[in-house]
Amino acid sequence: MIDNPDNDNIAEGPMVFIIIGKGYEQKGGQGIELHIMLQAPDDDSAVREALNALSEEGFLEADLDQIGVLTDIPTEEPHASAYQGTLEGEVAIIRFD
Repeated sequence: MIDNPDNDNIAEGPMVFIIIGKGYEQKGGQGIELHIMLQAPDDDSAVREALNALSEEGFLEADLDQIGVLTDIPTEEPHASAYQGTLEGEVAIIRFD
């Protein structure tokens, strides 16, 4: 678990990032809207881990549009269960087909 971020921010809990973008399973295919949630020490590491997880899931390309740190625990699905997975060290990929 990550307790100390690599920057000057002091985190009270784990740093859980959410990355919003599109993933492409076929070259020239239609993109799939994605939210990716994961723990990381900084945004560069979060992007790297997200891209690795997308590659493992069969995505050939990705356009990552936004990144941020969750400041509140999500209460609505599918983000609530994805958040719990990130606390266990998983990279959660939420697809909006």
